[in-house]
Amino acid sequence: MSDTVSQWISRIQPVEDEVGEAAHAYLDTLTKPPGSLGMLESLAIQLSAITGNTRFEPSPPGVVVFAADHGVAEEGVSAFPSAVTAQMVTNFAQGGAAINVFARQVGAHLEVVDVGVAGDIDAYGVVDAKVRRGTANMVHEDAMTREEVGAAISVGIEAVTRAADAGCKSVIAGEMGIANTTASSAMLAALTAVPVAQVVGVGTGINSAQLKHKVAVIERALNARKANADEPLDVLAKLGGLEIAAMTGAYLAAAAYRLPIIVDGFIATVTALTACRLCPAVRGYLIFGHRSQEAGHQVALDTLQAKPLLDMQMRLGEGTGAVLAFPLLRAASAMMVEMSTFSDAGVAPC
Repeated sequence: MSDTVSQWISRIQPVEDEVGEAAHAYLDTLTKPPGSLGMLESLAIQLSAITGNTRFEPSPPGVVVFAADHGVAEEGVSAFPSAVTAQMVTNFAQGGAAINVFARQVGAHLEVVDVGVAGDIDAYGVVDAKVRRGTANMVHEDAMTREEVGAAISVGIEAVTRAADAGCKSVIAGEMGIANTTASSAMLAALTAVPVAQVVGVGTGINSAQLKHKVAVIERALNARKANADEPLDVLAKLGGLEIAAMTGAYLAAAAYRLPIIVDGFIATVTALTACRLCPAVRGYLIFGHRSQEAGHQVALDTLQAKPLLDMQMRLGEGTGAVLAFPLLRAASAMMVEMSTFSDAGVAPC
């Protein structure tokens, strides 16, 4: 583990459960039957514990989209060619992607980071933090070296530091990278020992024959790489992606800054699992935005004992599901700040 990663992990403290308990007690004084707002109350309790304040402010959110290519794409595991990664990064920069639309709706600070796109990016506003031009093909060699993993994690840390310096009060990490569901599925299978067929989905929209091929490719990679499930950085280096490593760094930094982390879909949740294996205290900072249609997402959620806020039958990535869940954080904040207590309203308690 690099010195930088170790230093940031050492900064991460458990959430303040006593503040969460105070929030729970306060919620029961508000003009409603206890627990009647369900998961919104649980969310308010968690946000209080994360921030150390029962009157928390989640706005503005910082959205960082990390982009990188994957060598395993040459095995034909995606419905789209690798060139689409660079094309989509340009689309992000021009403001035309789904994540741009949704981020504007919630007033998010959005940053796009090239951490490992294979092609050159000629688009204004994209942060050039390229560690290498895509990963190696994990079927034939390790996806990355440990040094490259450390460098990509640092890219994520630096992105969240910029967001925190800009005044962001919560963090969403998104991703773009053709074949990154293949890398994530391989990582999840390695980390959980769940059979590959149970964690592999259609990704960009492959057919049933392509899905069988994708399973076979991942099984070949797992057999060849023999990643150590007890060493998350080994799994990340051998089977992962540069954007997944950067997102891991983003989660570590957000937890160190005591910022709520809204986790997106399948790839983001595998990243969250990786971050939690590196530092279990990260788990308290994770708010799971939505349940993806990717087959392995439920496996990853179950492993983390997580219940997502939304189920919109989505599988796009980019951070879109997490951004759609963000208004619920604002609602939880407004409930704690604006709702009357029984005493204030002159209402008899339930």
